[in-house]
Amino acid sequence: MIVEDGADLAAAGIAAAIGEPARARMLYALMDGRARTGTELAVLAGVSPSTASVHLGRLTSERLVAVAVQGRHRYYRLRGPAVARLLEGLNVLAGGDRASFVATTPHRLRVARTCYDHLAGSIAVALYDSFVAAAWLRPNGAGASGYDITAKGAKALEPLGIDVAALRALRRRLAYGCLDWSERLPHVGGALGAALLSLVLRKKWLIADHDGRALSLTRVGRGELNARFGINFLT
Repeated sequence: MIVEDGADLAAAGIAAAIGEPARARMLYALMDGRARTGTELAVLAGVSPSTASVHLGRLTSERLVAVAVQGRHRYYRLRGPAVARLLEGLNVLAGGDRASFVATTPHRLRVARTCYDHLAGSIAVALYDSFVAAAWLRPNGAGASGYDITAKGAKALEPLGIDVAALRALRRRLAYGCLDWSERLPHVGGALGAALLSLVLRKKWLIADHDGRALSLTRVGRGELNARFGINFLT
């Protein structure tokens, strides 16, 4: 008589979830680390939105994907690097090759724009990555996307005119990873995100368009982003 082990059952459940072709297509569409909506994943999987919803529910219950609610939208992304490694291993065995994420957002909006009261676009995502890599931000335990500013970060931000103590005193979240609409990667939201937008406009690193949300990168801004944060944008 074979006694079923809990870990065996869990592994079988995960394998079955991945084994359905439409769900597999959804998972591989998320392999680039970016998030997508259920509607986008339905198109990529070749199923109806209602069927995609059922599939995503299964993938969520098996802890293969995580969902983030932002405004009226629900964004799905891989649960973590362990899931990505599993999918990568399966892809190697299958000998497959997957297409990467291709954004359809107009270039002038992709580079930099406003997101409510903070900075968004590829420059904002690069700043977020730079802050995390430099240990200026650390998870604060208040949800997966919440951050605190470290002492190192506060010391680095002060010469730029960002008063971290004043930001902490505001009645709003200090910093969090806000999912970027065009890049589908996080940029800095919250009080710190608003302070960053104010900074780049005040120093004229970016200039706001008069008739929209787009922000244009200046020559000065290009040099400052490269010198201070190692961010190099050619346009």
